[in-house]
Amino acid sequence: QVQLVESGGGLVQPGGSLRLSCAASGIRFSIYSMTWYRQAPGKQREPVAGITPSGTTNYVGSGEGRFTISRDNSKNTVYLQMSSLKPEDTAVYYCKAQSAGSLYWGRGTQVTVSS
Repeated sequence: QVQLVESGGGLVQPGGSLRLSCAASGIRFSIYSMTWYRQAPGKQREPVAGITPSGTTNYVGSGEGRFTISRDNSKNTVYLQMSSLKPEDTAVYYCKAQSAGSLYWGRGTQVTVSS
């Protein structure tokens, strides 16, 4: 059974930092591209950052320069380090695992940026 379990969300003040984790099980993690998405209330889910099996990273949107994606294949885990957080970063953050013919989503973790 494939599971992607996100953790690390919570309430943080503007300017603060959080590190999200997504632990995978039931897949050969090292061959999957991993992507973090987020979905704010009333908005569509959007990509934030991705990392390939070889470790190449890419960033989309306002997180570029503030967010860092990384992976630890020994722990089957992908991370999203977020800094200089803004209220507009408030969303549910999801991880996605994708390889040829296979795609899996986690259930998300809530990030709220508020004073």
